[in-house]
Amino acid sequence: MARLFSDLTYKKLRRFRSIRRGYYAFCLFMLMVVLALAAELWASNRALLVKYEGRLYFPAYGAVITGDTFGLGYQYETNYRELKTLFAEQAAEQAEAGQPGNWVLLPLVPWSPYEQDYSSGSYPPNAPSLEHRHYLGTDNSGRDILARLVYGFRTAVGFAFIALTASYAIGVLLGCVMGFVGGKFDLLFQRFIEIWSQVPFLYVIMILVSLTQPNFTLFVGINVLFGWMGITWYMRTLTYREKVRDYVLAARAQGAGLGRIIVHHILPNTLVMIVTLAPFTVVANISLLTALDYLGFGLPPPTPSWGELLRQGVNHLDAPWIVASVVTAVSLVLITVSFIGEAIREAFDPKHFSRYE
Repeated sequence: MARLFSDLTYKKLRRFRSIRRGYYAFCLFMLMVVLALAAELWASNRALLVKYEGRLYFPAYGAVITGDTFGLGYQYETNYRELKTLFAEQAAEQAEAGQPGNWVLLPLVPWSPYEQDYSSGSYPPNAPSLEHRHYLGTDNSGRDILARLVYGFRTAVGFAFIALTASYAIGVLLGCVMGFVGGKFDLLFQRFIEIWSQVPFLYVIMILVSLTQPNFTLFVGINVLFGWMGITWYMRTLTYREKVRDYVLAARAQGAGLGRIIVHHILPNTLVMIVTLAPFTVVANISLLTALDYLGFGLPPPTPSWGELLRQGVNHLDAPWIVASVVTAVSLVLITVSFIGEAIREAFDPKHFSRYE
């Protein structure tokens, strides 16, 4: 059976695993990503499973199920917390009558990130409450903070990885071509990058937000528009160094074209730079989106956002659970990804595995 990676790559992966801090941080981060992607299963106002009159319903990922389906007498989406209370009240009567019982299985956090709760009798924000299952309390609009943290994390991580992929695809390709071709092509793009890098990023954001409706795609596009330049310089420098190596000269002598040399020869030998910088770029992208949301130039409300929660926490210092929750979450994610980046940089350092003579 063919091996997926080379022996050298397996050595690097084993070295990464031996760096405990980075390895455990990677496991923790992947667990957080999986939990965020499956947030509807444990932080949602939709039930996971409903049994009604002998029939099973799966509302979590299905279509909207109206209240009259369960005999609630309305045609908008079912309030499953109310339905669970109703079924609990009917359970004794159904047991006496020998009828099959109806029941509802709710998520651990039975609140949507957009849903407002004023049932506590006091004006929000409200402190954490086990009775109402607001484990981190509510914000100033009565929305569950834990649910908004989870969905905000999913948005931030999605933004970070999509922007990273697009930026690196452009920057790596352009940097390799600049370094390999050189000459006027290289000089032209150097001047272009120097000019483009002087465009004020924040002003561009402010102008575009004032002219159009801000959305996720817009911010990814703007980040890619300015984010590809950093990796370009690294890849240009590495390609200049690698193109004079014997293995590249041999490939050229055998008639290999530009695309083949870059993809099959130069990129595998410069991959360490991409892998090393990627975690720190993820940190930068998450911080960027959080900062824009905090300043009011980010995603429109009521989109779950760490920056918006942080702004609420600063404006409501009398409700310390808001700022404490979001600062803890942001710090945990950024520190975790930084630990991963440090471990990857150490594990994939070519000095530990090879040398040139």
